[in-house]
Amino acid sequence: MSANNYEPQEVENKFYQICEDRKYFEIDGNKAIQKEGKNFSIMMPPPNVTGRLHIGHALTFTLQDIITRYKRMDGYKTLWQPGTDHAGIATQNVVEKQLLAEGITKEELGREKFLERVWAWKEESAGIMTEQLRHMGVSPAWERERFTMDAGLQKSVKEAFVHLYNEGLIIRGNYMVNWCTHDGALSDIEVEHEDHDGKFYHIKYPFADGSGFVEVATTRPETYFGDTAVMVHPDDERYKDLIGKKIKLPLIDREVAIIADSHVDMDFGTGVVKVTPAHDQNDYEVGKRHDLEFITVFDEKGILNDYAEEFKGLERLEARDIIVKRLEEEGFIVKVEEHKHQVGHCYRCKNIVEPYISKQWFVRKEVAAKSIEKTNAGEAQFFPPHWINSYNSWMGDLRDWCISRQLWWGHQIPVFYCGDCDHEFASQEERPDACPKCASKNFTQDPDVLDTWFSSALWPFSTLGWGNGDAEMDKLFQSNDMKDFYPNTLLITGFDILFFWVARMMMMGEHFNGKLPFNHIYLHALVRDEKGEKMSKSKGNVIDPLDMVNKYSADILRFTLAISAAQGRDIRMSTEKLEQNRNFTNKLYNATKYLQMNVDTFPDMAGFCVETDLGRYMMSRLNYATKEVRANLDEYKFNDAALVMYRFLWNEFCDWGIELSKADKGSIVDLGAIFKEAMKLLHPFMPFITEYLYHELSGTTLEESDSIMIKKYPFKIKQRKEEKKFEIIMDAIVSIRRAKVLVDLANQKVEKAFVKIDGISDADKEMMLPFIARLAKVEVVEFTDKKIDNAVSDIADTCETFIPTDSIDLSSIISKLEKQDEKLQKEIDKLNGMLNNERFVANAPEDVLVKNRSALEDARTKQEKVLEQLSSLKG
Repeated sequence: MSANNYEPQEVENKFYQICEDRKYFEIDGNKAIQKEGKNFSIMMPPPNVTGRLHIGHALTFTLQDIITRYKRMDGYKTLWQPGTDHAGIATQNVVEKQLLAEGITKEELGREKFLERVWAWKEESAGIMTEQLRHMGVSPAWERERFTMDAGLQKSVKEAFVHLYNEGLIIRGNYMVNWCTHDGALSDIEVEHEDHDGKFYHIKYPFADGSGFVEVATTRPETYFGDTAVMVHPDDERYKDLIGKKIKLPLIDREVAIIADSHVDMDFGTGVVKVTPAHDQNDYEVGKRHDLEFITVFDEKGILNDYAEEFKGLERLEARDIIVKRLEEEGFIVKVEEHKHQVGHCYRCKNIVEPYISKQWFVRKEVAAKSIEKTNAGEAQFFPPHWINSYNSWMGDLRDWCISRQLWWGHQIPVFYCGDCDHEFASQEERPDACPKCASKNFTQDPDVLDTWFSSALWPFSTLGWGNGDAEMDKLFQSNDMKDFYPNTLLITGFDILFFWVARMMMMGEHFNGKLPFNHIYLHALVRDEKGEKMSKSKGNVIDPLDMVNKYSADILRFTLAISAAQGRDIRMSTEKLEQNRNFTNKLYNATKYLQMNVDTFPDMAGFCVETDLGRYMMSRLNYATKEVRANLDEYKFNDAALVMYRFLWNEFCDWGIELSKADKGSIVDLGAIFKEAMKLLHPFMPFITEYLYHELSGTTLEESDSIMIKKYPFKIKQRKEEKKFEIIMDAIVSIRRAKVLVDLANQKVEKAFVKIDGISDADKEMMLPFIARLAKVEVVEFTDKKIDNAVSDIADTCETFIPTDSIDLSSIISKLEKQDEKLQKEIDKLNGMLNNERFVANAPEDVLVKNRSALEDARTKQEKVLEQLSSLKG
């Protein structure tokens, strides 16, 4: 590869393949530097096998890779567990749409053939995603890659289910659940509530004796066929006499009673509400309290049934307008009002969700009790810490978790029903031999599958071999993995799946292993566009991480995400940030080229002794940066760690170290060794360019030598006394440059300059002079202990500098400054005049006054500086 240019895509793909082939990413990839008893484990949140990765995935995996590479270089035996999720609803939806495009339904294909299609899609999609991850430079233990429905994890899921079933913690019964007419039962958190512009329908419900009617207001007229009561508040004086009276339901003439219940809000609507226990969560509770009949008026697909009489066969939402029109024709509609209210939607297909009574499987909420207790006792720590409040808020209102799904794709529920003795039993066997009660072979398996999150909840330990049997032992997991890697050291994921996934892993991990599954939980925020808006396909502002990799490089995308990832704050992704970090990589490349212009190759820091003053100073600054980077990474402050490296490498090493070396070419060997060490520090963030530059400076190639990724991560050495000396050197250089600006000699060489400073030895002065003279562009620099007359001066933090003006024509400079003073005085007088005018102050808007006061202050500050310059020039 040419040393004259750096081609990111070529380098990144080539280097990645070499490192993967050498098994550097596996548990023993860093065997040579592993330290006894130091283990680190982190689980990849398994992406769904439904397509391509998005920018949120890129953030999660970048942060995970940074911490994994850091720990690997720091001597930890490291497991980053990769894998993908079968994603029941989402994946089935994708494949169903593919079939519909071919004119086939899944029912026509049949369950077995349909599942063959899904498995084929899984192989294709998972392959796409893992390749995308490789392009981002992530380094999980690929040889251990798992899938939530692989053979071992299917056994693990069955073991967990049967165990909970036998403990009485998984139960089945008729419950009111969230029902999607496309996807079936959903748990509470799979329902997204959105504001909806709907209508409030006021309907006459006539008394059975023909004496009049009550006016009932509802947003759901299509469910009134399931009404089994009408309800008023017991304290509502308007309706006290009506309690117990019978009314007839419009059109169908079925009689129901008026009941009293304090659930009614007297001040809302008419104060009279219909009670539909089978189709409303609140009415369900009322129905149980009053022992009402539960009438279901549509089927699982949302099609109205016999109870709807003439409207039978219509789809529930399409039926609404038709039903209202008939009610209107018969004189039952009083009025229809516009009404904004919240409506639940399926988080996958966006269909309107129905409260629906159905026989489902549930995990009882008691399973979570100990995990809640241990989390609050500090067994797991959240980063940022405020997330424990959100966790507790949700867990405090926890209900039983509906885990059955009416799908074909997923872990089929391992419960069997005997056709002869009606015995129900759970089994870990694929196909039990016989009914354990009557020995009959006439039994069937429950057709439903488990909620995707059930298998995902086992991920922190099922991937370590728990419940897998021995089939994949020594291939996908080792016998001592649970001892070495459970609890996992760290979880990194998006805050949006705290309840979907994190809380459930915590309840399952604690229940089956007696310990919470993570020591630390880092929840990152959202990646938004440059305007701060959430990304969505409809807005057209979605950023594909692979597009960014192809345009900029994996290193630049990773570093941009990391330096933007402040704990608890959303990330704004912009082209400007990516460009800025491309400039950073260019800076690193150019620094390498400069060093190699002077010396071909450089030693490693291990065993190397830095000899020069500049080298010792820059080593001290690297040590300081190392201390900060380590401290920030240990607290998962990725942005702070990245910023420290950015400042050190750009501001300190390139802007100062490289420039200062031009006055001391003997320091370049030291600087090259230090720069190589800095590449190790930066490596977890930018794995490719650091590898490339490290080998360039070493005179080696990755093909023929070890990777930087299994070198020891830098550690801090004490700071050196050179720090103070170089602070003075840089202070003096900047001060002289400022003084030169005063006499319009900004970038020109001047004959002489003086530096006034106390307490510096002659030896130190002699060391400092070449650096100051070279970088400040001065022929002769002298140290002085007194003020220099007839000179322009500048005061810095550690010194004062002077440039003699004897040989400089100051007339034009003085004239320019006097004109500036005159112009500023006019501005000050004008602003003073307005602000001292009582009428103006009384009538002007507050923002105008604030603006004028600020302008006045600014003008006075500028004038002071001009007058100081004039005073200095005039002596």
